[in-house]
Amino acid sequence: MLTAIKGYYEKGRIILKENAPVQSKTDVIVTFLTEDNQLTGKRIPGALKGKVSLPDDFNEPLDDLKDYM
Repeated sequence: MLTAIKGYYEKGRIILKENAPVQSKTDVIVTFLTEDNQLTGKRIPGALKGKVSLPDDFNEPLDDLKDYM
């Protein structure tokens, strides 16, 4: 059984906002949902120049769709 229960972590303890659906010793997985944005670095305009390309036939119709055109 996989059940999610919301709670919070504070001062080394995990406090659940509702009762757990089990009463015996059970394995758990704890996921921390932080609001830290990993992309906090400063953006550099043109940093991907030369790393991204589109094929010459990008706007051409797809062969898979010939029956619908």
